Amino acid sequence: MVSSSCISLTELASSDNMLSFPQTHSALLRAKTVPGNILDVDGNDGNSDEHSSKLRKKNILVASFLPVHAQKDSVSGKWCFSFDEDSLLLQMKDGFSSDTDVFYVGSLKADVDSSEQDEVSQRLQEEFNCVPTFLPPDLHKKFYHGFCKQYLWPLFHYMLPIFSDYGNRFDRLQWQAYVSANMKFVDKITEVINPEEDYVWVHDYHLMILLTFLRKRFLRVKLGFFLHGPFPSSEIYRTLPVRNEILKALLNADLIGFHTYDYARHFLSCCSRLLGLDYESKRGYIGLEYLGRTIYIKILAVGIHMGQLESALNHPSSSIKFKEISEQFKGKKVILGVDDMDIFKGISLKLLAMEELLQQYPQWLGKLVLVQIVNPARSTGKDVEEEKRETYTTAERVNEKFGFPGYEPVILIDRYVPLNEKTAYYALAECCIVNALRDGMNLMPYKYIVCRQGTPKTDEALEMASDDCLPTSTLVVSEFIGCSPSLSGAIRVNPWDIGGVADALYSAIMMNDKEKELRHEKHYRYISTHDVAYWARSFMQDLERACKDHYSKFCYGLGFGVDFRILSLSPSFRKLCIADIVSAYERTSQRVIFLDYDGTVVPRSSIDKIPSPKFIRDLNALCSDPKNIVFIVSGRGKDSLSDWFAECENLGIAAEHGYFVRWTRELEWETSPLVVDFGWKKVVEPVMKLYTETTDGSYIETKESALVWHHQYADPDFGTCQSKELLDHLENVLANEPVIVMRGNNIVEVKPQGVSKGFVAEKVLSKMISDRQVPDFVMCIGDDRSDEDMFESISSASYISELPVAPEIFACTVGQKPSRATYYLDHSVDVLTMLAALAKVSDPTHEALAQVSDPESEYFNADYSSDNNDV
Repeated sequence: MVSSSCISLTELASSDNMLSFPQTHSALLRAKTVPGNILDVDGNDGNSDEHSSKLRKKNILVASFLPVHAQKDSVSGKWCFSFDEDSLLLQMKDGFSSDTDVFYVGSLKADVDSSEQDEVSQRLQEEFNCVPTFLPPDLHKKFYHGFCKQYLWPLFHYMLPIFSDYGNRFDRLQWQAYVSANMKFVDKITEVINPEEDYVWVHDYHLMILLTFLRKRFLRVKLGFFLHGPFPSSEIYRTLPVRNEILKALLNADLIGFHTYDYARHFLSCCSRLLGLDYESKRGYIGLEYLGRTIYIKILAVGIHMGQLESALNHPSSSIKFKEISEQFKGKKVILGVDDMDIFKGISLKLLAMEELLQQYPQWLGKLVLVQIVNPARSTGKDVEEEKRETYTTAERVNEKFGFPGYEPVILIDRYVPLNEKTAYYALAECCIVNALRDGMNLMPYKYIVCRQGTPKTDEALEMASDDCLPTSTLVVSEFIGCSPSLSGAIRVNPWDIGGVADALYSAIMMNDKEKELRHEKHYRYISTHDVAYWARSFMQDLERACKDHYSKFCYGLGFGVDFRILSLSPSFRKLCIADIVSAYERTSQRVIFLDYDGTVVPRSSIDKIPSPKFIRDLNALCSDPKNIVFIVSGRGKDSLSDWFAECENLGIAAEHGYFVRWTRELEWETSPLVVDFGWKKVVEPVMKLYTETTDGSYIETKESALVWHHQYADPDFGTCQSKELLDHLENVLANEPVIVMRGNNIVEVKPQGVSKGFVAEKVLSKMISDRQVPDFVMCIGDDRSDEDMFESISSASYISELPVAPEIFACTVGQKPSRATYYLDHSVDVLTMLAALAKVSDPTHEALAQVSDPESEYFNADYSSDNNDV
């Protein structure tokens, strides 16, 4: 599976993306396994900043915008800058160690003339540790307002661009602008990074492709990414024309963070369906294996900055607002909503729910008010205008229907409301409602809870005695927002169910004080201990853990442009050079060769599994050599293997992972002496049948020594889920049986203990040594987990120590992936090529490779006198 994702350089060079953007480097890089400058193949220093090694260790936070306000004085013409205290990037600093510098990379929310950019950059870097990325206006428009806001953002919120009025359809020019803008951010990161020491944390969907270009420039960069919005289900994400490019870009990170398990699950599902990747939990951490690297997945919702909110509560202007608002709504209960003006916040649905509530419970007329604060829209377009128009129309209708002089049931505040004023509304609201149709996180309920907790100053302003009146709060939240899972005491609603939302609001305002206290206390305890500092600290700790093995492996760059990714291999793991193995084969005199079948000499994707006539001829040439012992070691049954290799007289066959062994065609099959009882099959078969009936596309393969449940034709997500469940189920019911339950490549297999391909290798090698046929050449080739036992066995020190001279050992896996083997070949075609070369050595009269007429013949024209096939 992994090798198939390693697209050929020819294919990469011909891709549209390759032609659209300039390349960061002209050659593939090879990283070292120890700290130090990384040189490319031309001998140029990959770390362009020579002074970077002198800088302190840094955390570099990258986002679309810097955490600073920028304003140009109209009189003096000078730029004035100040930190944006509301910026999440700035608040995160509280979670970092004091001995770590924090740098910010992003754009300014102001247009800076090109003649002033150098001066502005210098000031921001010296005074604020900020590195501004200046994008030309046209590029910024296509990148941010085009591809990000009008295409990606609606799509990630489950709105497909079926109609052009609601979100833009995919525009390749906007995609190119997105890539170009991301590359400019990489250039700015390069100005301040020391790649051996610093950590880079990239934020949100605006900069997803940045990960590819930063990884290409610094192969061992310590790189984290956090998505602050929802990640859509695979059915939605798969409609994205550049879906693979973005997925592969994200997989260039070491750690990927999501607010909720649902978002992470959708991402992992896309990786499974589109890239064929599998994942597993490792001691509580979700790990995704990709090209020899483990990408870790973190699930932790962001928190709020407690200090900032408490400071706003204690501000003198807040006390004034408390008194004004409490006087304004005296004798009334206040339901509060605070939302951005966009189509996903469900503001109009919230107003309809208020209308339904007053319709059903008229006794609340004059006593209940919905205050809806509308934050300025972050994007523009027809959808925003229509949502605004509908909101105003609905509010006017509700007020006309249920209002009277001195009373309006719905109050819209459609302007910028400073934090000090918002805290007053939060503190006074009896209930808070977030009715979003889809939202990544939404921290408004967190802020409401903290403000309801209050401070001594707010209690004084409200003339409350905290000892006599414990804080209370009630929350009504949409089940489609990211904060919903962490607010277990909230009333969850489906925002589309108007009646259900109205009932939830009624339940919230009618809830008894004791219940409100308990729910509030539970929420406040979680929010106060999981603030933004906790979130930032936790992410950085996990990022450090994910990067701790960076210098233990070799790294290779694969692909060009947006298709670039990293292959990470053990220092001892390298491509098997055909010239080298032919040379070793020629100079040795007692050889043993172990070959797996499926996935090794025939591709797993092939429907026709019967060996080709050409392979049979090559195999016979190898078996006829008196210096060779050749074994096919497979999980298949003995009958099919006997039929397929009936023409190979001297070939040894180990079937069903070694339960059956036959040394030559003329000898009888031997069965494993370790297995005497198959009573466990009566337990396993009904369980497997149950999972087969409930998993469309799965089936059971019955062997004499084993039972195998296959799910390669089932839905990838469901099949994987069912296989894990089946594994747990079988391990429980077979706890006292002498069997092994294991997951393989789209299978769950139950087989007797002691039966393995490794046992076959040990048996053959032991017999050779006892017969004084001391092996000096041992080769083993396989592609999956069951073959790892063979790799371990042939490299075992126990039999090697008995030999006068250690043999030349070639343990080779098919595909570039983590393995106990020391060599790899990319594809089964490469295996056939190599075997044909060895057959030519054993039998010089063997037919010339160039004259072969089999379909694989195009692969048999390699020049074995050179090492062009090596990495």
